[in-house]
Amino acid sequence: MITIRKPLCFSEIGRKDNQEDYLFPANADESTRVFILCDGMGGHDNGEVASNTAGNALGEYLSSCKEVNIPTFETGLGKAYDALDAIDTNSVKKPGTTMTCLCLNEDSYLVAHIGDSRIYHIRPSLYNRDSKRGGILYQSSDHSLVNDLLKAGELTEEEARDFPQKNIITRAMQPHLSKRYKADIYLFDDIKEEDYFFLCCDGILEQLSNEMLCEILADASLDDAEKLAKIKAVCDGNTRDNYTCWLVPIDRVSIKTNFEVSQVIQ
Repeated sequence: MITIRKPLCFSEIGRKDNQEDYLFPANADESTRVFILCDGMGGHDNGEVASNTAGNALGEYLSSCKEVNIPTFETGLGKAYDALDAIDTNSVKKPGTTMTCLCLNEDSYLVAHIGDSRIYHIRPSLYNRDSKRGGILYQSSDHSLVNDLLKAGELTEEEARDFPQKNIITRAMQPHLSKRYKADIYLFDDIKEEDYFFLCCDGILEQLSNEMLCEILADASLDDAEKLAKIKAVCDGNTRDNYTCWLVPIDRVSIKTNFEVSQVIQ
């Protein structure tokens, strides 16, 4: 059994004219098992409608399932695409959204994403304060042009920070696609007490580095709310984009059986 402390979140507009990020569910507590963050695509019609539609359709289906495995998630993703198809107005710039998802089962957890919103699984006990390294057990790989260039060795990390096309994503959820983009999906059972899951949009990543995130979450002098407030303070007044996140703290873990990691990467 995996139990959590109270999940925490914030969603801020930044310097944008409207809020296109969406969190599911609207109200979460210690019994919540499904967490979703969607970031509507800027420059496309009704990005906020796309993020809301996809997030709700996927979240409501997964929340109705006793356990979420890879086939179950794929069924839910199909329902979310169907919901996007239903809101399509045939505009030139189709609405679209990224998607990140965390599902907590009794003895495992599933993470999935499309686009450049990100998911982290962090174990603060592994963070080394002297070297400022360690602590990240899992980090999703962005579906973005800049990440593709990084992996190909055509950009350095320093060049990527100021890359002029860093907002171009290579996968997104949109209505009536000729071929629907699949999610990268992983199912794990490596989870311990005092771990954290952190789901965030790219607006958070404008200001917050991996090292900063791990250092904040490993600070034993701060409680969960203070850790989230410190993350928010890094972004406040500095981030141009909307900035939104989920922080899900793991309280206790008692897993009966172990299994090998399952994954689907498309």
